Amino acid sequence: ADGWLQPYSRQISDRQRLFDLKMKRINQRAGSLEEYARGYRYYGFNRDAETGAWTYREWAPAARRVSLIGDFNGWNRESHPLERNERGVWEITLPPDALAHGQKVKVHVVGADGTGRDRIPAWITRTVQDPTTYDFAGEIWMPERPYEWRNNGFDPSRVEVPFVYEAHVGMGGEEGRVHTYREFADEVLPRISSLGYNTVQLMAVQEHPYYGSFGYHVSSFFAPSSRFGEPEDLKYLIDQAHGLGIAVLLDVVHSHAVKNEAEGLNNFDGSGGMYFLPGERGRHPDWDSCCFDYGRDEVIEFLLSNVRWWLEEFRFDGFRFDGVIGGEQYESLLNGLASTFNFNVLLLIPPIVVFALVLSKKPALPAFAAGIASAVVLGMIFQGQG
Repeated sequence: ADGWLQPYSRQISDRQRLFDLKMKRINQRAGSLEEYARGYRYYGFNRDAETGAWTYREWAPAARRVSLIGDFNGWNRESHPLERNERGVWEITLPPDALAHGQKVKVHVVGADGTGRDRIPAWITRTVQDPTTYDFAGEIWMPERPYEWRNNGFDPSRVEVPFVYEAHVGMGGEEGRVHTYREFADEVLPRISSLGYNTVQLMAVQEHPYYGSFGYHVSSFFAPSSRFGEPEDLKYLIDQAHGLGIAVLLDVVHSHAVKNEAEGLNNFDGSGGMYFLPGERGRHPDWDSCCFDYGRDEVIEFLLSNVRWWLEEFRFDGFRFDGVIGGEQYESLLNGLASTFNFNVLLLIPPIVVFALVLSKKPALPAFAAGIASAVVLGMIFQGQG
């Protein structure tokens, strides 16, 4: 037994019991953890492989009315209402020619509080910002020709000792502007390789409305930031890295999210919570952001599916989970996030590379966190105030 963890054996056992209970519920619902983490095949926008028909689904259990709006219907909030099922999932099916690649979309939600708001679909895979109004909108992204991968034989398990270069694509160049995925791939990656690095950790990939947040106030979890280019450009970056023998990690933020309602998930159904804990428990005072409600099955499904999405669609080789225990003042959050991190690691290993950042004012927590999952834990201890 690890002497450093012995004083926390009860807490570790409690978290293991919570993990086992959650796993049982997942298996009962989906059959396996892997199937449970494919929520993007059900939620959001999907097409029938045979008929080409579109189906759009959105979880908003407390909403009174939900309608799909966008370029396709002149942003009419009445013409395309969704129907609600018994699980609080709203759904609409559209003919094959109803939506087209590049069209802008939103979802109009009349919430439990009676207010109507135009929201960005939670599972959208691309968002863009209007250069004049600065308003974000979802964008249907389904090009006729998928990206053709060139370096298919890369195996991240060959990276026995990760030598990690942390990078921000937009700030990766030498000029005072926002740089692109392709510029990073063609100009920065060769330099990283020449310096002997075998792993790149990319910050600020998940879409975020405020550039100055360095990507840590995520709004659209399934959408790569359009500031740096198109999704195919990000795939090109990862493809080029693999050609150089470099593994690529996504700096993923599942510990909190942006509080913005116009761009993010906050108060999505007008209930004051949903994806996040209601009231003050759902607010992180240090980060000015929202704290996920890990006790809800739909939230766990959303976050696990998000991890799998980046692996399958973009071929990331692993993750650096940010702020895994940044809110230990909220015991319920610690319980939930520890279990969620366990789910992620169980889903990913092998042969995925996983790092976790533990932010704490309690010296014992980094050592404790090392016991909640089989991953590399980066501990940062801050002196408490008072």
